[in-house]
Amino acid sequence: MLKIRLSRAWKKNSAFFKVVLTEHTSAAKHGYKEVLGFYNPFSKEFKLKDIEKIQKFVANGVQLSPRIEKLVKANNISL
Repeated sequence: MLKIRLSRAWKKNSAFFKVVLTEHTSAAKHGYKEVLGFYNPFSKEFKLKDIEKIQKFVANGVQLSPRIEKLVKANNISL
């Protein structure tokens, strides 16, 4: 089963997250299939590259992680 979730990037004390499409059993850091956007928790910036593509993934049964669901709802993005 595929999931859309966050993958941490950058240095130890400066978090930055990529929004990735990955298999639910694999590690989000290394085994992702595609990068779909990013989230910066310091500036609260959340961007998705191609919303239509993500909507198509969700229509085909891809699940969102709980954190991604919260970010999507907080930024008024309809999926």
